[in-house]
Amino acid sequence: MKLLITGGAGFIGSAVIRHTINSTKDEVVNLDKLTYAGNLESLEDVSENGRYAFEQVDICNRAEVDRVLAEHKPDAIMHLAAESHVDRSIDAPAAFIETNIVGTYTLLEAARQYWNGLDEERRENFRFHHISTDEVYGDLEDTSDLFTETTSYAPSSPYSASKASSDHLARAWQRTYGLPVLVTNCSNNYGPYHFPEKLIPLVILNALENKPLPVYGEGNQIRDWLYVEDHARALYKVVKEGRPGETYNIGGHNEKRNIEVVQTICDILQELRPQDHSYRNLITHVKDRPGHDLRYAIDASKIQSQLGWLPNETFETGIRKTVEWYLNNLDWCQRVQDGSYQRERLGVTS
Repeated sequence: MKLLITGGAGFIGSAVIRHTINSTKDEVVNLDKLTYAGNLESLEDVSENGRYAFEQVDICNRAEVDRVLAEHKPDAIMHLAAESHVDRSIDAPAAFIETNIVGTYTLLEAARQYWNGLDEERRENFRFHHISTDEVYGDLEDTSDLFTETTSYAPSSPYSASKASSDHLARAWQRTYGLPVLVTNCSNNYGPYHFPEKLIPLVILNALENKPLPVYGEGNQIRDWLYVEDHARALYKVVKEGRPGETYNIGGHNEKRNIEVVQTICDILQELRPQDHSYRNLITHVKDRPGHDLRYAIDASKIQSQLGWLPNETFETGIRKTVEWYLNNLDWCQRVQDGSYQRERLGVTS
């Protein structure tokens, strides 16, 4: 099988590519625009593999997407390319509308044309897997409810609204045109190669530099944390075994308050990189962001019962692996933080 993975240089996309190349016999074409969050250094371990190819293409560029499909002839598309940082969407939503909505539309139309041109057997086996987020469901407040695949959409931020729109587009192309679409909605991911502006890597790296550890409000926001390599396994299983027209929620079964996450990181760092004062002393409560949802929680029983997927990592094992990875890969972090990963890609030396 040949997979075309959009956004493959991003956090989740690169994990899917590493899993596919290292654990299967499938081929991968990585289509990525290489925005600030796209980092090819996350794929160095597989970049020389003969089953891997890279195309620097914007999903909004229809002509280039058509070219890639015609040249590489994939058996499935896994669509992960997206602007994904909530704070950035609040400050500058235009890029989220362009990439997440217009880009998804463009990709769907290119995929539909490509799919219509396949022979009968390949048409039957083709899949368009649209990867989304649990944030489209909105806020569970402080209840014991869980998001299911039939939960109504109620997005709160420009980011989640743009992803909700892209989900609706994907399903509409399934219903109207028959395009064999699969949709997955996942909980908060964490793990190796996470861009340092996100909560967990930000806390790790700030703590190592004795900088404040910013926590929105009291830190009582609850998230279900999913180790990125578990997510990659789930996504691969869905594209291979999922049924077109279906939605699968993917969660880590690890609900934690944000303050608990930050405190856990501090305690692991105190063990692995001990210092005289507690890392917890660096925790700084800051003004909450607008429209901040209180609780997300996924019911992942469908993917478990129908496809046999369960996460391998608990939060305790996954967060320890994550902290250890960052401690062992501070050079990667430094190149991201100082921007040299982008300058090297562009051939800029200073």
